[in-house]
Amino acid sequence: MIILAATPIGNLGDASPRLVAALEAATVIASEDTRTTQRLLQGLGVTNRPRLLALHDHNEKDRAQSVVELAEEGDVLVLSDAGMPTVSDPGFALVAAAAAAGVTVTAIPGPSAVITALAVSGLPTDRFTFEGFLPRKGGDRRAALAAVAREPRTMVFFESPSRLADTLRDMGGVFGATRRAAVCRELTKFYEEVRRGTVEELAQWAAEGVRGEICVVVEGAAPVQLSLDDGVAEVLLLVAAGARLKAAAAEVAGQTGLSSRDLYQGALSARGESGEKSPKPSQSS
Repeated sequence: MIILAATPIGNLGDASPRLVAALEAATVIASEDTRTTQRLLQGLGVTNRPRLLALHDHNEKDRAQSVVELAEEGDVLVLSDAGMPTVSDPGFALVAAAAAAGVTVTAIPGPSAVITALAVSGLPTDRFTFEGFLPRKGGDRRAALAAVAREPRTMVFFESPSRLADTLRDMGGVFGATRRAAVCRELTKFYEEVRRGTVEELAQWAAEGVRGEICVVVEGAAPVQLSLDDGVAEVLLLVAAGARLKAAAAEVAGQTGLSSRDLYQGALSARGESGEKSPKPSQSS
């Protein structure tokens, strides 16, 4: 089988006994960086020396099938550099190939930067979305932020320390300067730090320079009070951009509190359609 194993995101003490046992027993490990895996084995006192295969963003599509074939003969342990494979890390293409081949995929749960940042952020945790890394270029980044500007759920982003201040400034421009957020830095490590405030306040702080692994947690947008006609107009804009009508109605409903059914029917009416299927013409005898 394929075994996806979560590794510590900083503190080696977070390695589970199950992970250590799996490392001791593994014959083949496919990992994002084999050098990182070697340091992990050494740090955890694992004496086993399994076969190590590199499985990263640049070779995963080409190598996935061969790893699946290895898993048909015996277990293959899959590791990313930190946290759970497939979550903003390699592994998705491998899991898809394994599923298509009927190979069992299981996981050894463990540390997650996304969940850890969300938990300590002080922002709502009942509903959230993970957005990963934003685009590097400012224009592309602002466009990506505009696409989620009215997302009602708490959002979790990864960001590099060198781009953090620019990203927070862009968030202020797109989301509004008073949107609450938390910057979670070096989670589980010695210099762990959580800064909470508005995106404007955090941008000013980050301008002085920040180091380490960064997660940014941002509160969701407050529901927008729109009339039904305005909501229907937004649905039609999404449809014009390529969304399916039902999905567009559900998205606008989630952002505004309007009825998804009313939005759907209103969009049909605006397009000159009805919500009922026309009867088939009868055949003449």
